[in-house]
Amino acid sequence: MKTQLLDLSAGAGRPVGGTSGAIAESVVELPPRPFVPATPGRAATAIAAQRLSEFDLQYDADQKVLWCYFDFTGRPCFTSTVLEEAQRIQRLVRALGEEALEEGPIRYVVLDSRAQGVWNLGGDLELFTDLIRRGDRTGLARYAQACCEVGYTNATLYGLPIITVALVRGEALGGGFEAALSSNVIIAERSARFGLPEILFNLFPGMGAYTFLSRRVAPGLAERMILGGEIYTAEQLYQLGVVDVLAADGEGVEAVYAYMGRHGRRHRAHTALRQARWVANPVSLAEMSRIADLWVDAALKLDEADLRKMIRLAMAQDRRRSRQARPAVSGSAAI
Repeated sequence: MKTQLLDLSAGAGRPVGGTSGAIAESVVELPPRPFVPATPGRAATAIAAQRLSEFDLQYDADQKVLWCYFDFTGRPCFTSTVLEEAQRIQRLVRALGEEALEEGPIRYVVLDSRAQGVWNLGGDLELFTDLIRRGDRTGLARYAQACCEVGYTNATLYGLPIITVALVRGEALGGGFEAALSSNVIIAERSARFGLPEILFNLFPGMGAYTFLSRRVAPGLAERMILGGEIYTAEQLYQLGVVDVLAADGEGVEAVYAYMGRHGRRHRAHTALRQARWVANPVSLAEMSRIADLWVDAALKLDEADLRKMIRLAMAQDRRRSRQARPAVSGSAAI
């Protein structure tokens, strides 16, 4: 069943009537607005009201799934706009979850990509080279902190009973791999590729790779993966325990719903286990921020030869621009 969504007009919520020159003689105190808990219908309306340029949102009210597709207008990476919109989506999910009296209108947030062959190619290398050449520590630190906040929130989602899922179809490199690692569950199609290429230009992935990878594999192996700069197949990472579910090509969406079907009746136990994982092996924003500071220090020490390598990779990002859309998820409504 397809969820009917209502569009909110640009002027919704603005006061009407009266004149600008009128001054009230007295103030009448209105009764407090009654609390209306979040429901799938209200969630659909709130999601439909979002105006995003870098994401395509779809809401499956029946299964309580928010599908968040990267829908890049430019380079398929974490530009500043992509980061800003990711934070907007996270704040929306928080608001809907905290309004709910019992179970909220969202049980799963799935991060996918509209770009064929690309999930997310990582950091904005063109921005990095510009900031480094200008010695702009503040700009680098601001970008790194935004990445850390998005990754940390994706991992913890404010303690709400929501599971985050990365459905990787295509390449997840650098910061894109970090984003997938920050998800509670990684589902990947067999043709997906993962890698941390930062070592190629004498840097390391500083916005979550070590934090999240070392909680999925032994720290020594995490370091070898970071320093090696190799590209890994989805099957290799499944064997290592980094990828949770391996799906045949073209069957990633079915794998997501199959996973939710297996775990749906145990959703409360699943979310409690996720919280227990963070108690036993906690992730903190402070840890991620300290590592990001080390990344900023290292970035500012790169020489021109390193920056030229970074530029070549940025040009490769440009060549992967794509607006080719994947088909919509059956049973959900496009926003």
